[in-house]
Amino acid sequence: MSYSFNKSKFKEEILDHVRNFSRKTLEDCSLQELYQAVAFAVRDIITDHWIATQRAYNQKTPKTLYYLSMEFLIGRALGNNLVNMGIMEEVQEVLDELNIKINLAAIEEQEPDAGLGNGGLGRLAACFMDSLSTLSYPAYGCGIRYNYGIFKQKIEDGYQVEYPDDWLKNGNPWEVKRTDNAREIKFGGTVSSFVDERGKIHFVQQDYESVLAIPYDMPIVGYKNGFINALRLWDAEAPDKFILRFFDQGAYQKAVEQQTLAKTLVEVLYPNDNHYQGKELRLKQQYFFVSATLQQAIAKFKKSHSSLYLLPEKVVFQMNDTHPAVAVAELMRILLDEEQLEWDEAFDITTRTCAYTNHTIMIEALESWPIDLFSKLLPRIYQIIEEINRRFCISLREEHHLSENIIHNMSIISDGQIKMAYLAIVGSFSVNGVAAIHTEILKKDVLKNFYNVYPQKFNNKTNGITQRRWLGHANPELAALITHTIGDKWYTDLMELKKLLPYAHDKSFMKEFDDIKFHNKVRLAQYVKEHNGIVLNPHSIYDVQVKRLHEYKRQLMNVLHILMLYNEIKDNPNGNFVPRTFIFGAKAAPGYRKAKLIIKLINAVADKVNNDPLVRKYLTVVFIENYNVSNAEIIIPAANVSEQISTASKEASGTSNMKFMLNGALTVGTLDGANIEIYEEVGPENIFIFGLTCQEVLELYKSGNYSPWDIYHNDSEINRTLKSLINGTLSPDSPDLFVEIYESLINRAGDNLSDPYFILKDLRPYHAAQKLVDKAYLDKEGWIQKAIINTACSGKFSSDRTIKQYSSEIWGLESLKMNKKSY
Repeated sequence: MSYSFNKSKFKEEILDHVRNFSRKTLEDCSLQELYQAVAFAVRDIITDHWIATQRAYNQKTPKTLYYLSMEFLIGRALGNNLVNMGIMEEVQEVLDELNIKINLAAIEEQEPDAGLGNGGLGRLAACFMDSLSTLSYPAYGCGIRYNYGIFKQKIEDGYQVEYPDDWLKNGNPWEVKRTDNAREIKFGGTVSSFVDERGKIHFVQQDYESVLAIPYDMPIVGYKNGFINALRLWDAEAPDKFILRFFDQGAYQKAVEQQTLAKTLVEVLYPNDNHYQGKELRLKQQYFFVSATLQQAIAKFKKSHSSLYLLPEKVVFQMNDTHPAVAVAELMRILLDEEQLEWDEAFDITTRTCAYTNHTIMIEALESWPIDLFSKLLPRIYQIIEEINRRFCISLREEHHLSENIIHNMSIISDGQIKMAYLAIVGSFSVNGVAAIHTEILKKDVLKNFYNVYPQKFNNKTNGITQRRWLGHANPELAALITHTIGDKWYTDLMELKKLLPYAHDKSFMKEFDDIKFHNKVRLAQYVKEHNGIVLNPHSIYDVQVKRLHEYKRQLMNVLHILMLYNEIKDNPNGNFVPRTFIFGAKAAPGYRKAKLIIKLINAVADKVNNDPLVRKYLTVVFIENYNVSNAEIIIPAANVSEQISTASKEASGTSNMKFMLNGALTVGTLDGANIEIYEEVGPENIFIFGLTCQEVLELYKSGNYSPWDIYHNDSEINRTLKSLINGTLSPDSPDLFVEIYESLINRAGDNLSDPYFILKDLRPYHAAQKLVDKAYLDKEGWIQKAIINTACSGKFSSDRTIKQYSSEIWGLESLKMNKKSY
């Protein structure tokens, strides 16, 4: 069922909206007002299909997924919706006929990126929602309607400075407020109990504070199928927004105090948790959206089903990483306290309804909460977790005959902490990793004890990306070339790209493919000139590392390599160097001091390189501020080289590697995450692999037999490079500025390993791999062939494939067939 488009009606709706909401004519309205008018006109088309989808939900009561995620990095909605509806050209024609001298791309620029995520976790969730709708699987994406996202990044004097990301200041034309589905969320207080006349114990939470969770639904449009799922984002309001008696008494602040407290809950994504208040707020956020979602899901289920024992057959709650792990205990609370089930019945239902995706082996991301904080904020939930853990430990002792030491290590509650990843594993029927190597590390190392007890729960689902956003919308010229060459079935079956392999040696196709890459490089150069004031050479290698700033992702190794190249050029000014443009984009968490210092270092190196007349003939370094989905759609199609250089074993999967590959960039990377599977798809001659393997890294951690000091002293080039961090080369006015980075690479800090991410260990192999990149790039025809092969072999990495696997192997969803109907 396609999205019918009535050109005359669409024109009228644009004009009506400009007149009625802006009180202007088309000639007088601003670009922002024009964007709003076009967005609302598109939403009107979507709404009929949205209603029809919901009607099918209600009539057929299919099994439904609730995808619980702290992040949904959806980017701009207008362009993506037009691609999926198949009406991009028609809307441009309407604008032309209305004599609007602006192209659709300029109107899209007026839409802010939704401030709902930060890194790969949130972008994965957005890709999954796109695929769920395209495959007609019933699903809700469930998260928080953050008022200011994580932050808007500005680079000032080379430093990251955080500003509020006021993405909602002009409203959001895509959302629908659903006050009919509001839910009360309780925090704090005490728990009392009483025994009824049947001898059943009841628990009651008293003297609590509460907020109302108000859902806002955004449509997630399936590709040319008329199927619309909802992204359900919860906002917080006070039960009593305004208390008049306080206002009348002159206590004006107290009159709105409850509302202020509620709004604090949804202000920002990932509040700084370096202090108690930040930790408390983050835990509140997690419970807030999980409890709201589960309450609403159970209420919806009960409208169509009389028995809660059917819940696992009709509902699945997928926890996207450890943040929503409290869902296990919250579902138990609802079943025990509100639905009056017995413990064994409730736990059986819970462990057949909840599923858990692990996205990292990083200990800090497995989430632990101090008992005192957790029990004070969520007293009834804490009681339930205590009981889950008590019974779990008994089973380990009596059924599995494990030692007390292993039981202690597996306990959900131990050493004053509640371990949320362990709760998610114990309370779920499925635990999956997100790349083959990541899942093996979970099974054999990080979660080995749990795998030994629950081997049937563990499985792998390699991540994917939606080709409709990351090729169809981000790279329309390449999308058109591919469609002209092999047809358009790749929009819903990315394995179709294999048909491009014969064209890797077709001169005409190769030229068109390369011309498109050059056009995209020119487009990015224009963006950088406008935003950074730096002129790029589009004939140079565009070498790109854009992703969240974390030490394990090793942006630091990249920048040390740039310093090595700088020294090589200075030492041999008449050498034959291949021009290269290094492009960075990354946000560091506000409380992550080292990561923010690395951003300053990148910008200091950029200043040094770009202002040296000799070096800048060959090297340019750019840091693009406020990296997000929209500028990623400009950056990724322009890249020649994709930097995927994380410490092996640390990057669970990665998805930027897939986006670059799809757009014809060649990967320089370690055998980590999905890089391994990319290597398997393209072959060793079409990727640049270097460095330690996962097994080698894990063995070095266990043995402690690593001395970066020896590398520093025995490799003169590395020694010289590191000394430039402390001798004033990069910061003459503050020579000690980067001492912390220097020290972390060569000196042990207490019991911590020096250079814990093996930057110096891998730096020389990385440098050698980059020399191979230079050599390969000089063979222009060979490089184009490698780029085409990367695009042609990217079919495995569609999120459609991932979602089909989740559905058939974990969720048990079925495509919901819509009635044929025109709108």
